[in-house]
Amino acid sequence: MIRELVLKNRTYRRFYGEHNISMESLRELIDLARVSSSGTNMQPLKYILSNDNVKNEKIFKHLRWAGYLKDWDGPEEGEKPSAYVIVLKDLNISKNCWWDHGIAAQSILLGAVEKGLGGCMFGSIDRVGLAKDLNINDNYEILMVIALGKPKEEVVLEELQPSGDIKYWRDEKAVHHVPKRKLKDIILDI
Repeated sequence: MIRELVLKNRTYRRFYGEHNISMESLRELIDLARVSSSGTNMQPLKYILSNDNVKNEKIFKHLRWAGYLKDWDGPEEGEKPSAYVIVLKDLNISKNCWWDHGIAAQSILLGAVEKGLGGCMFGSIDRVGLAKDLNINDNYEILMVIALGKPKEEVVLEELQPSGDIKYWRDEKAVHHVPKRKLKDIILDI
């Protein structure tokens, strides 16, 4: 069961824009993050949720969508995410969040897959512009943004070729291909 969820948990960049995600569903995903592990149990993460078109557009314009797809600026109208989760570190609680946001993001995305949704995590963000547009004060540091929606694309895992090129790519049918290293290549026998 967990393997199936992990294999379905791909990075999706195109969505069925007409598919709505309720605020209740977003809160359920954040509740999964809330009960996940936290370094020294400090729980410094806070979240901004959006399923509103106006707020979504404010967020969308501050994201960098696919570094390896040089000729693609992100999803077109009708293919944009239905919702976003902005993951913040509350600096009044802790200056360090260790690995918390990675664990929280994985919990959120696995929960999304279980709901028939998919997502994309962003670290490449215009943080200054996003904070300004959403009036996020200096007590919070933007760690990442997670885009969510009903996936409109197929993502296929490929075996990493001998060239070692790890760049994802799209074929002529817009299928998204993601090279992965072999299991034997990542386990060290020492």
